[in-house]
This record gives sequence, C-alpha cells and structure tokens, in this order.
Amino acid sequence: MRHFMRKYLLAGLAALVLPASAFGQDAEVPATPNGIVDAAPAADWVPIEQRDLLVMDLAPGPSGKVRRVVIQLIDAPYVQGWVGNIRALAAQHWYDGLAIVRTQDNYVVQWGDPDGEDPKKAKPLPEGLRIMTEDDYAVPAAGSEIDASTRLLRDAYASLAGFDHGWPVATDGKSVWPVHCYGSVGVGRDLSPDTGTGGELYAVIGQAPRQLDRNIAVVGRVIEGMEHLSALPRGTGPIGFYATPQERTPIVSVRTGEALTDLPRYEYLSTSSASFAAYLDKRANRSDAFYIHPAGGVDVCNVPVPARRAAR
Repeated sequence: MRHFMRKYLLAGLAALVLPASAFGQDAEVPATPNGIVDAAPAADWVPIEQRDLLVMDLAPGPSGKVRRVVIQLIDAPYVQGWVGNIRALAAQHWYDGLAIVRTQDNYVVQWGDPDGEDPKKAKPLPEGLRIMTEDDYAVPAAGSEIDASTRLLRDAYASLAGFDHGWPVATDGKSVWPVHCYGSVGVGRDLSPDTGTGGELYAVIGQAPRQLDRNIAVVGRVIEGMEHLSALPRGTGPIGFYATPQERTPIVSVRTGEALTDLPRYEYLSTSSASFAAYLDKRANRSDAFYIHPAGGVDVCNVPVPARRAAR
C-alpha cells in the first residue's frame, strides 16, 4: 500500500534547487512555466491508459463539427466506486441522448438526464451500480502518497495541498482527497446523504470552488475540449439551468477510450519529475521579463498538471 510521506509536510515554499540533469548539464532553465513543460524530456511524461479516458461527443456546433470533450478519470485509491459506475454507464451507452442541462457562469457546466427529476420520465439507471457513502470522498492518509519532489503547499481549505501521481489533492494529516480546480469533473448529487451515482456529472468552468471538496466526488479532469464546455451560453434559469429544451446541448455519445479506434494517445507530466518540480517553482516565482513582483507562493489549482497528445 502506498504510504503518506509526512516528512515532506513543509510549511511553505522554500527555494527549490533544480537538478542539472533535468535539462542537461549546461542548459539554462527556461524562464516560463510553458518553457519548462516544452523542454521536459520524454521520460518525464506518463502515458494515460485508454481505459482511463472518458470521451463525450456533443452535438455539432455552428461549424458543423462534433464537439469532443476528453476526460481523464482519476486513479485509485480515490473515488473508485463512482469511477466504476461511470465506466459501467458508458459501456452501456447510458449517457447517449442526454444533454448539457446547466451552465452557471464562473461555476460549473452540468450534464445528465433532463428528465431526471421526474420519476415517470427519468431514464432508468442500469442495475448493479454501487452506492457510495460520504466517507468515500476521502481516503486515509496511510493509503495515499503525495509526490515527494513537488513540495506541499499551504492551503486555505486544508492543512496542506500537493500532487499524488498527477492529481491535485489536499490533506489534513489524517485523510487525503482530490480537490476542485478549473476543469475538474465531479458527480452531481441530491441533498445528503445522497452521494450521486455518476449519472449526472459536471465540470468546473470558473474560480476553483474548493468549498465543494469532500462534499462531492471529484472523478476526473478535462484534458482536451474544455472550450466546448466553458464557452457554452449561460443558462437562463436559476443557478444556470436551461429554462427550455432548445437551450440544451445534446450529448451524442459517451465512451471510454478503449472503445474508440480514432482516439489519440495522451500523456501527462509526471508530478514526481524534476521537470514538474521546476514548473511548480516557476509558477510560484515568475522572474521573466513580464513580471515585476514574483508572488513567492502558489495555490494548488494554479499549478495545472500539463497533459497533451502523445507523439506518434
């Protein structure tokens, strides 16, 4: 079992020394976060398994092309009951024909069954879905490992925050949980004790709503096609729900990556790599020509984990 590395619970952002091997013995460290990512060696990138991708095709937009959103599902040990439900729903094509039902400015885009609140019209859920408890929003600290090379960050919503194998997480020293950042995908639910099934999902499109951490399951993140969600017209009803069916964006299909033959390969920058450590440090301490005063600190959600299509 992976262990939580308490010796790396640092109180702040001490200076980080970048190993020369990260960019070559004589190479200069790039001046910007994007420069560091572009210079990261191939060995610092981690392939994403096709089965860990959830691909949602929306109805064509004004250009006439299908709008594709690619989501990376979160790894164990986090929220795997909900992730299992989502895989099952995608395998049974349950999401097909549903819709984007809500777009609330600076908050979330939500999709699911438009008739889900009507017992007579709601699309039946398949049997065998797991029912999760509120305890499943977090995992014991003993079952998690925050990447040692990245340092932990002071956090307004927890004791500390950091990264666990590519995922932004927070901890109070007893438990660890994935956090809500821009692009994070979560499970819609009713009032407690309901925890949602995975039949209703949302993506964060605004300022990170960290107050939702440990109150809703974070099951993944958008790694491509975010513009197809964030640029949607805002809903005209309460809290951004669309007031009429005509305002909704239909969902053509949702599949896991392994079910598709036309899907590229994707990879993310390892959060235990020297490149990511340098990238994190540069996000906290910009010193290129544009910046006058380096911040000297950074929020975990302001260090988005780079993901890209893998070179063929």
